[in-house]
Order: sequence, then structure tokens, then C-alpha cells
Amino acid sequence: MSATPEQHPWHVVAGTLADAGCDLVVGLPSDEPGLMDAARTTPGLRVLGVRDQRAGACAAIGHAAVSGRPAVLAVNSGPSFANALTGLLEASSLGAPVIVVTTRVPALGIGRGGFQHTDQAAMARPLTKWDFLVEDPRQLTWALRRAVHLAVNGGPGVVLVEIADEVLRAPAPERRPAPPVRRLRFAADTEEVRRAARLLTGARLPVVVAGGGCKPAGAGPAVRRLAELLAAPLFTTAAGRGLVDEEHPLACGLVGLYTTPPADRLLREADVVLAIGSRLEETARMGWDGLEDKTLIHVDVDPAVFHTAAEPEVALLGDAALVAGQLADAVVAEAPAVTAAGAARRADTAAVRAGMRARHSAADGPDLTVPTALRLLQESVTRGATLVQENGLHDMWGYHHPVVSVGDGARVITPGEQTMVGFGLPAAVGAALADRTRRTVLVCGDGAFEMGLAALPTATELNLGLTVLVLDNRGYGWPRFVRAEEGAPDTLTRFTAPAHTDAAVRALGGLTARCTTPAELAAALDDAAKAHTEGRTTVITVPVRDDDVPVGVRRVFDAGPAAGAAA
Repeated sequence: MSATPEQHPWHVVAGTLADAGCDLVVGLPSDEPGLMDAARTTPGLRVLGVRDQRAGACAAIGHAAVSGRPAVLAVNSGPSFANALTGLLEASSLGAPVIVVTTRVPALGIGRGGFQHTDQAAMARPLTKWDFLVEDPRQLTWALRRAVHLAVNGGPGVVLVEIADEVLRAPAPERRPAPPVRRLRFAADTEEVRRAARLLTGARLPVVVAGGGCKPAGAGPAVRRLAELLAAPLFTTAAGRGLVDEEHPLACGLVGLYTTPPADRLLREADVVLAIGSRLEETARMGWDGLEDKTLIHVDVDPAVFHTAAEPEVALLGDAALVAGQLADAVVAEAPAVTAAGAARRADTAAVRAGMRARHSAADGPDLTVPTALRLLQESVTRGATLVQENGLHDMWGYHHPVVSVGDGARVITPGEQTMVGFGLPAAVGAALADRTRRTVLVCGDGAFEMGLAALPTATELNLGLTVLVLDNRGYGWPRFVRAEEGAPDTLTRFTAPAHTDAAVRALGGLTARCTTPAELAAALDDAAKAHTEGRTTVITVPVRDDDVPVGVRRVFDAGPAAGAAA
């Protein structure tokens, strides 16, 4: 006899996840009532129904990034699971705490053509921190709580729990209420901290790089204090953006591919680099001349990060906030708070910041370039908005300070090193659902917007009031740019069919606008602000030129001055 709805194991699963600290279950409804149905009646859980499992995984990433809590993706064996893998690839790249709960077909069907049977663990293993198949009801609550623990502790990431069909048809196990899973925090070795502090205080030009791993630790204030004590230029990775106010006197924007000249000089001339909560992925190293010759102090909660991109002189294993605090205290003990060298560094950083701003202020003319469009967008939504980005050619302008300048109260959500196309819109849905008190805006290309369009009806159903700025080059800009650099044909990168996205937006009650001048864009943004209060989506399209290429891309490809920026 199957279990009654009130006794079903899915209710145990939902209750266990809620107790452990999850607050959102994302997915598509299954044939039979499943986890999403149980979550709807479980206190503390919200359910987000999507049209596409890829979109569901990205929405889970966005929600976790804003809420600071792990998110659950509910799928089933077969195409449902396989379709989510692209989003899970991005979640793994970002270190997003996502718990995937899926089903396994009846054991009698395995190896005998069982309907929708697939080896899910084998497919996902390169992306997951842990996977487990629940084959006995007595394993259920243990496996789920362990999954949440592993998703949030150490380097956060993706975990997978498969539940056998036989378990779901057995009597539900007893569930005892339990406290939330705690994020474990630990400090680094004291002597190694002192050694790192001596290197930092003795440095000619120390530089601090803060990554996305600082965010779950709440390390912003500690990192800022440490940079101030060292008078060190402070950079972030794309994932670390929003950790510190980019108007802080020491803030120099992003590192690597997204560095805005003349801040690249500070990275080039640095002798000691303190990287906190970053794996120093390839994008963070692009265009950074001589990084391998610098003294690296590396801080992370995951020992596997060390000796990956570069070998550190000092590796400090611990929570980003705690270790930054340890380092700050050790720096105070090692050196006076104010030195002539520190004052010189502050003055140099101020000059660099002025140079970054002058470079782009001089280029702000009457034409609607991408930097101008982004400036107008930020003026409309404020520096405290939730900013969701893709990683296409033109929207990469948004990674450049001061083209966009975010405050330390902002939420910034970007794809990771996998840079999945179509990430932005579903991630914005999850982010906006996590915090309705602030504007959520998405900046993306036309190709990425079309690829993520399955998330649009969900945004409408939830009255999220998203604002989307689509930078339209009628195709795929990055492949087109690289092909141009190589003298290769770009025909395949260009769309020839009429765009259908505006019709889809309007059919769902949203607003659309196509703007070719700053005045038109300013008026459209005013309309978007009103539509936001009504819960309606606004999609504003700005046609862009192929040569309006971000300064960081130009710098890395050594192709001359960037369009939209002074030489």
C-alpha cells in the first residue's frame, strides 16, 4: 500500500530541507505529486515553478546569491535531470550552494530498458561535491542534512541526492525537527598569519583582490579595514563585486580582463598580492602581466584552491572574514597605522581612480554608446540595485568601473568561468524573488536574452518587475569579434530572422522600447521605474556597434583604443 499524502516521504524531504535552512525549491511539476507539491505545504519553504530545468538551475543560483541560503533544485531521472546540467555547470563554476534532489527509477528496470533511467551520478560527478543514492528510508534525513552541510561548508557548491523509487513508495520515516545546518567558520594558523603580515607590511605596493568567496563569509568590512591599514589598492573579481563600495578611495574596480586602465598599472607594479576568497580563475588573470613573479598570499576555506592557478608564498586556510580580521590585527602589530609609503600609495591610487573616471567622462558624448547606456541605467536604478549580468561582448562594459559603480549594499550576480549564455534572465528571476525590496536589473546581449526567454513567463507570474537592458548587435558579438581579429568570416554570428522577443514581452503584459539616443533611453527608464512598481517586466533594446568593445577586451587583444573610451 502506498503512503497517504500526509505520510508521504516527500513531506519528510521537504520538512528536512526547511529545517536545514533551505527556503526555496525550484523545478517543474512531476507526473505524480513530488517535492514541489510537498514544499508548497511546508512552513518556511517557497516554490518556484519554471518552464525549463536549465532556467531552474540558474534561478537557484540567483536566489542563493541574494538570500545567502542554499537553494534546492527538484528534478527527475532522465531528460529532466540532463536538461539541468548546463545550469549546474555554472553553479559549480560559481561555487553556488545548490542541492539537487532527483528520483531514481525502480530497481527492476535498471539494465532492462527502464523508462527514463540514466546514470545521473556519473553525469553530474564532475560538477558535484558529493552525490548519494538513498536506497533505504532510514538514510533519507541523514543524506539530506549532510547534503546541505556540504553545499554551504568548505568551498560552497552543488550536491546531488538521488532517492530510489522504492523509498518513495515505502512508509515515510520518522522526522524529528532539527536545527538549521550551520556554516562553519575557522581561523587560520596564527604563525602563518604573522608571516603573511610581515610580507604585507614590508611590501612596496601590496594589492588586495577579493573574490566571491568573501560574500558568504560577510567579509566586506574586514577586507576593507585590512586594505585601509595597508593603504593597498583594492580590486575584486566579477563574483566578488558588491563586497565593497566602488566609490571607496582605495577601490580600483575589477581585476584581470575587466580592469580599467590606468588601474592595470597598479596590478603590474604590485610586488605582493593578497587574494581572499578567489580561485584566481583565468578571467581574473587575463592581461595581468607578471602575476606569476609576484609574492602571493592566498586565503580560502578550501585547501584545493591553493596551488591551482598559482603557487602561494603563504596559504591561509580559513573563513575570509576571520582571516582578514586576523591579518588586520597582525598588520597593526607589525607596523604603525600611518606611514609615508602608505600615504604615497593612497595618493597614487587616488590619481589612478581620477584617471579611470576622466577616461570615460571624456568619452560621454551625444551618441548612445554602451557606456552611456549603462550610466543612464545606473542613474535610474541607483547603485544599490541588484545587477545581473551575462558575459557577452558588449555587456562586458558593465564589468568596468567606473562605467558601472556599485555600492556595498548592491547585489551583483554574474556567470562564473563557464559563462553560460542565457544565464541572466532566469538568474534575475531567482534574485528578484529573494529580495523584492530592491530593483533587479539585467544587462545582456540579444542572443543571451533569446536563449533565456523561457524564464519570462515566470517573471510575469510572480510580478517581479524586472528591468532588462538588451544590447542588440543582431547576433553573437564575442565570436564575431574574435573572428574579426583572425580575419575569419562572421556570417554565422549574425541573425537574419526578425527578433521575436518584443512580441513575447508584450504578450505577457510587459513594456518594450527600442532606443537610439540618450533622451529616448532616459524616457524608457522612467517608464520602467513605473512598470516596476506595477510588477511588470520592461525590456529596453539598444542597438550597438560592433566596434563598441569593452576596454578590457581591447587591452587583452591589444587591438588599440576601445570605442566609447578616450585613448
